Amino acid sequence: KSTPVDRAKAAWLYAQFVTSKTVDVKKAHTGLTFIRESTVNHDSFTERAPKLGGLVEFYRSPARTQWSPTGTNVPDYPKLAQLWWQNIGDAMSGAKTSQEALDSLCGDMESVMERLERAGIQGDIGPAMNDEEGADYWLSQPGAPKPKLDNEDEEPITVSYDELVASWQ
Repeated sequence: KSTPVDRAKAAWLYAQFVTSKTVDVKKAHTGLTFIRESTVNHDSFTERAPKLGGLVEFYRSPARTQWSPTGTNVPDYPKLAQLWWQNIGDAMSGAKTSQEALDSLCGDMESVMERLERAGIQGDIGPAMNDEEGADYWLSQPGAPKPKLDNEDEEPITVSYDELVASWQ
């Protein structure tokens, strides 16, 4: 209500532009992030798929719903992405172990999402944080990952690219 009408109209036109099919296809080719189903299925991505290491096949498969039930809604993506790279950079440089970096990333992201939840600026599509629970609680939930193994360094198994992609189809 506080935005002048001409600015609101301009913002609406801009939003329509950046989410249009042609612009989204171009943005997706640059950043490899998809916001439209039609972009994932665009002929240009079918042609480019062999060079993208399974990304296109993954997004076209039912497997994508096993990884993220949130769809394309990432609360405050620019801020969360920045935290990702800061923390992963610490792990890559050796400043932190992988576990320390991921724990730090988790804490930083939770702080951002808690602030978003408190502010309520994203309404009913914003984050809704659960109460903090220990690992034992989460590991006992249906569909939870297995607890850490005593021997995390067993002999690795390499899965061929073709087998991996076939498992998604």
